[in-house]
Amino acid sequence: MDSPILNIETIDQYNRLYGFETRHPLVSIVRFDTDQEVANYRMTMGFYSLFLKETRGCTINYGKTRYDFDDQTVVCFAPGQLVGYTNIEGVPKRAVGLLFHPDFIRGTSLGQHIKQYTFFSYETNEALHLSAEERTIVLDCLDKIRRELEHPIDKHTKGLIAGNIELLLDYCMRFYERQFITRETMNRDTLSRFEQLLDDYLSDGRAQHEGVPSVRYFAEQVCLSPNYFGDLVKRETGKSAQEYIQLKMIDFAKEALLDPTKTIGQVGYELGFQYPQHFVRFFKRETGHTPKEYRTLH
Repeated sequence: MDSPILNIETIDQYNRLYGFETRHPLVSIVRFDTDQEVANYRMTMGFYSLFLKETRGCTINYGKTRYDFDDQTVVCFAPGQLVGYTNIEGVPKRAVGLLFHPDFIRGTSLGQHIKQYTFFSYETNEALHLSAEERTIVLDCLDKIRRELEHPIDKHTKGLIAGNIELLLDYCMRFYERQFITRETMNRDTLSRFEQLLDDYLSDGRAQHEGVPSVRYFAEQVCLSPNYFGDLVKRETGKSAQEYIQLKMIDFAKEALLDPTKTIGQVGYELGFQYPQHFVRFFKRETGHTPKEYRTLH
């Protein structure tokens, strides 16, 4: 039977659930360090969270491949994400976490740039696996935030904490880029599969029934979250997944428009457009010509 879903809106609610002290209503450092059984929970949280957790003895999935790590990983969650906490028998629950509410970073540099940290919407099986040096850097950033939370609140508190959170997230961005490089062979396999799936989607008539191809659809097909999949494609091709799909659609459209037996509406329908005018706007935006003009020119 599934565990109940809890809606945790505030950091104080979270702290009270696990018995942690609340030093600041909008920011908290929490530490799990126990061999005791903790109740299984599924929850949504109204704040950002980042956990550095020990994975010793755990098996972690990445796409359809399984990896065993005897080290530590970073997992991040955005507000509103469903998070699961599940006991694994014989595995200690050891983790240190950072919680921060969106209200805390409003008006700060971090608040302006928070959406660039796409890893907050990665799945847990796309966690960041750290080297010993990287782990030391993450722990150092977390310790700076912890010490600031123990300092009496003054006019510098918000800026210093927000600055250290932003520094930590920038390091995580760097470490994820390193991880994309170390998984280059696997990522290329994923990209090749994406290309084949996209070609099949456009050529076998699926678009006529399923609609215009989307990033989410192909991310699901390769068992990755949309954000991780998008970042992987960007890393490998220099283009966003959406741009990549649109380029393929344009190639398909150009080829189809050279068939004099097809109307412009038919070509648009084969690409998943329900209305011809939507296809015309898309084609002109991408090529600078309407489908009719392209057909005439060629």
